[in-house]
Formats: sequence, C-alpha cells, structure tokens
Amino acid sequence: MTTGPLPAASAENAFAQDLFHGLPARYDALAEILSFWQNARWRSELVARVAASEPKRILDVATGTAGVALALARRTGADVTGIDISESMLARGRDRVRNAGLDDRVKLQAGRAEELPFPNASFDAVSFTYLLRYVHDPAATLAELSRVLRPGGVLVSLDFFVPRNPAWRSAWWLYTRTALPAAGWVLGGSEWWRVGRFLGPNISSFYRAWPLERIAEAWSAAGLAEVGCRPMSVGGGLVIWGRKADA
Repeated sequence: MTTGPLPAASAENAFAQDLFHGLPARYDALAEILSFWQNARWRSELVARVAASEPKRILDVATGTAGVALALARRTGADVTGIDISESMLARGRDRVRNAGLDDRVKLQAGRAEELPFPNASFDAVSFTYLLRYVHDPAATLAELSRVLRPGGVLVSLDFFVPRNPAWRSAWWLYTRTALPAAGWVLGGSEWWRVGRFLGPNISSFYRAWPLERIAEAWSAAGLAEVGCRPMSVGGGLVIWGRKADA
C-alpha cells in the first residue's frame, strides 16, 4: 500500500491534490448541502448500476472519503478497493470505513486513475466519480480504467453536468457563479469558497472541450459496449455506464 502524498504526475493532478487538501473534515456534509442533497441521489444511481451486475470485486476510483466505496460494499457484499490521489481525503475515508466496521471488505490506497497499480482484468466492476475534469487525458484515463476491468464487467461514472434546457442552464450558471462561492464561504470558509469559484467555470469548460458525444466515443474507444447515460436533477448531474466487450 502506498502511503504519504503521491508525487503529482501532471498539472491536473497537482491542482486536484491542492484543491481537495483542506476539504475532508466537512466534505460529506457540504457536498450534500451545496448540491441541494442531489449528490446522494446521483450516487445511489451509480451504486444501483454497479450492483445490478452482481460483482464480487469492485474498484472505486477517485474514492475521496469513501462514500461510494462504503455504499457499494453495503449494497453488493463485494470486496471494494478505493483509490485517490489525495491522502487527506483517504485519511478521512479510512476513519469512515473503520467506524462502519467494514475494514475487512473496503481497502483504501493512494493511486492515480491514469496509472492503476493493478493487473489487467482485476475487477468485476469499476466506478469513478468527479474524475475526468482532473486528468490530463480523459480518453487515455478511460482506457486505463477499462484495462483493469474484466470482459463483461461494468464501468459506471458520475460527474456534474450542464443542463441543456436554456432556462435551467441559466439558473445553473447563476448558482454556480454567485451563490455557490458565497455559500461555500459561509459554510466552509476559504477552502470551500475557492472550490465554489472554480467549479462552475471548470464544468463549463470541460463540456465545451468534451461534449457528451465525444465522451461516448471515448468510452467506446476504450472497449466499452452498450454505453448509456442518464442526466439527473434537470441536468445538474450525469451518470454514464457501459459494459466491457468480451475479448
């Protein structure tokens, strides 16, 4: 198991490590409050998609404080490995795993999605949350996630999205550019104000460069079949899934 902070492999990695360093203590509560409790709904959709495949071994990438990893363990009975580049997030996650009494089935370690420390076809299912905006090459990262997934296994992701309806998109833009930073400052201090200022522009710029059609093409190029997606909460969240094609 890797311990201590990971050396940054890219500018995106370094930024993510710095951005999330001061968040773990209040991360779980504020993630729900600032998303109007929609984050939990989106995670439930991801967990249900993974659980439907009845996996025995699951990899949860960008596991953070292990919220998804714990939910997967409870829902499936599988052994879950969670990785993240932020040691401070992992430390909080290990506390949560220990308090849940799931140390024997949920293991957390430092690692990068772009270079996973596992052999080919190691897992029956792979999940990842809020990841591709923090890597240098999303397509290459998807290929690496697919590499450790067995043929027939499922890959499921969750991230923010930009509403397509013009009225909801305008409301989303106003919230992410004004109310979100202000609420972050009031509830979480300077670290959350910084996240609030960053998040909206980052989501917008990502989907300008990676529209949904291009993302779907990258999933297919990574060897995923039956790729589908579900925008949630009027388009504020997006769950994507696919099955690794048989060899």
